[in-house]
Amino acid sequence: MNTIADLLHTEDIVLNLAVAGKGELFDEIARHMEGRYGMPQAWVVLSLSRREEVGSTGLGEGVAIPHARIKDLDRIQVAYFRLAAPIPFASPDGLPVSDILVLLVPKQATEEHLSILAEATRLFSEPRFRLQLHGCEQASAVRQLFASWPCQV
Repeated sequence: MNTIADLLHTEDIVLNLAVAGKGELFDEIARHMEGRYGMPQAWVVLSLSRREEVGSTGLGEGVAIPHARIKDLDRIQVAYFRLAAPIPFASPDGLPVSDILVLLVPKQATEEHLSILAEATRLFSEPRFRLQLHGCEQASAVRQLFASWPCQV
């Protein structure tokens, strides 16, 4: 079972988002989550920012997986954002990022949180997956790629 695909809805895939930096990205993520799920925007921004202060969630190869525990959240929320232009993210390889997979988890979801992070790291470490992802022009195609990977040929 592909956990990310199970949690990622087409409506939570945003392509060609124009932001100037990490702070503006977190604001946009929070705005999206508040609009879709009623999460208080301030909580989302604060949680993502605090997690980022501990260490960058940039993986390298243009990918970041900002994640945080959110007070009073009842289930894991996943969203994917592709940026119109890459932004600096303090990734280990020094490259800016344009692929953002957001994981917002309830305080108590420790094991599931780690499992999803590991799955995301495996997915995005595959050059072929990233290449196919960048070829997706519509949210539905992105969703389908997450759902079918690694079954793609």
